[in-house]
Amino acid sequence: MTSIKLIEAAADRLKGHARRTPLLSSPFLDQIAGRRLLIKPECLQHTGSFKFRGAWSAVSALEPKVRKRGILAYSSGNHAQGIALAAARHGAPSVIIMPSDAPRLKIENTVALGAEVVLYDRASESREEIGNRLATERGLTLIKPYDEPQVIAGQGTTGLETAEQAAAEGVDSADVLVCCGGGGLTSGIALALEAHAPGLRPRPAEPEGFDDTARSLISGRIEENSQTSGNICDAILTQAPGQITFPILQRLCGPGLSVSEDEAMRAMALAYSRLKIVTEPGGAVALAAALFRQDEISGAAVIAVVTGGNVDADLFQTALDRFAD
Repeated sequence: MTSIKLIEAAADRLKGHARRTPLLSSPFLDQIAGRRLLIKPECLQHTGSFKFRGAWSAVSALEPKVRKRGILAYSSGNHAQGIALAAARHGAPSVIIMPSDAPRLKIENTVALGAEVVLYDRASESREEIGNRLATERGLTLIKPYDEPQVIAGQGTTGLETAEQAAAEGVDSADVLVCCGGGGLTSGIALALEAHAPGLRPRPAEPEGFDDTARSLISGRIEENSQTSGNICDAILTQAPGQITFPILQRLCGPGLSVSEDEAMRAMALAYSRLKIVTEPGGAVALAAALFRQDEISGAAVIAVVTGGNVDADLFQTALDRFAD
């Protein structure tokens, strides 16, 4: 199972391969948030999201003979690109199962990184069933997008960096808001903070109507969303928290937060105008929660992880046009 030792070992394997992303700030965003706001821009990571961390961790941990046979993954785009790049840099083939309604940019980027892409219908087909069949037929090794210890370990390196950077900024007590789908990043960060910055409390941030993690934390059992599509925050639309991730979230996370599509898009526009970074809707949910749910956050500081920046140009332009600062 994932532990701080597994996260620290992943950090060693990631040295020289993953980018160490900074903590950014803006006095304009502080004013909106009503407190000091620090932003961890994983949209600047290789492939445009934190997913490269978990992908490299999992691929690099495989036995060479197993890795050479090929890697299989399913993803709406960010895990797909992370796996495609990590596999290619290890000289291994990859097959990625992606929803047919995934952003065009994510599909094109995954193909450009050398992966074979298999498209499926989110509403009528199961990516897990397709993945199991292909893994059996081709002898591929499936690397799940979040419910996989080595993936969680790689994502947890984001938390190691956040702990060190927050301390350097003099912040030892704050909520750390994390865009949450299946919970791989949130649980990895939670384990890292528990060990290295116990005063920093992770909290999942989700789109309204897809707040399965928030509801699960309230009920004490895994709750499911009634659908997994129909929201622009495609990167974090999952049916439910993972079997591995949820016990970690339940033990270490504060209450969940949720934001609307418009709030996510406004956060995208503010991130561009004030921080000069490009975010996708799902990647901006934690920032939106920090900015627009200030009454649900306490303390003098808050940290938000911007998890990805793989957004189609038309949607990004729409956000800028609608919410020009």
